[in-house]
Amino acid sequence: MTFDLGPALLFCPADRPERFQKASERADAIILDLEDAVLPDAKTVARRNVMAADLDPERVIVRVNAPDSDAFAADLEALARTDFRTVMVAKTEDADSLSAFDDRYSLIALCETARGIHAADGIAAHPLVTAMMWGAEDLVASLGGTSSRNADGGYRDIARYARARVLLASGAQGKAAIDAVHIDLDDAEGLENEASDAAASGFRASACIHPNQVAAIRAAYRPDEETVRWARAVLAAADAERGVFRFEARMIDEPVLRHARSVVSRAV
Repeated sequence: MTFDLGPALLFCPADRPERFQKASERADAIILDLEDAVLPDAKTVARRNVMAADLDPERVIVRVNAPDSDAFAADLEALARTDFRTVMVAKTEDADSLSAFDDRYSLIALCETARGIHAADGIAAHPLVTAMMWGAEDLVASLGGTSSRNADGGYRDIARYARARVLLASGAQGKAAIDAVHIDLDDAEGLENEASDAAASGFRASACIHPNQVAAIRAAYRPDEETVRWARAVLAAADAERGVFRFEARMIDEPVLRHARSVVSRAV
């Protein structure tokens, strides 16, 4: 199984079924959230909403509670009564914790604690994991910190390390990487910059928490016309060349051609 849902993944609280359809229409995929977005006394109703949801299973991710939580078993029982098979596992901390799933499921491991980030390599190697995501706020909380960002809005070093580690662990295993949400809804420039950096760095998608963030994420992952023109032209030129060659005043080798292929794939 591979991950190919598109760049904008929108969280939607599973206890708000009136939002399901709109969220699904606005984003590339919807993440029905049974975890942090749902209060403990609303989780039973949230599970019922997931079981009753009339949504395309190919475009739905269900985020379940952490494997060591009291809610996990009930989440899996509810999930088994649906056609939804792409599951985001909150607070994944080791590969063994994913043994509750069988090969019907495609897993997105959410590494958002110190233990989860530390174990990212082993988690990414799990055969059911098709994608990895990281989370900043839970990570900092697990370390006893108070904020993942500096006063200027940029990530602190520990968050940047976690982001890079999950991206590298995913890539080493040929899995997709999903960038964390940008929680400041009024910071449009920050969202655009982070999504652009995610796309350029190799993330396959970015998660978001509001429909208004979808367009910016899609735009960031979509290469501009000039970049697409150059990528297609250099790939065409490579068909007639052997080894390293010069193209438009630039030396071209295989890594550059791989960049060009990535650009073309994102332009489709």
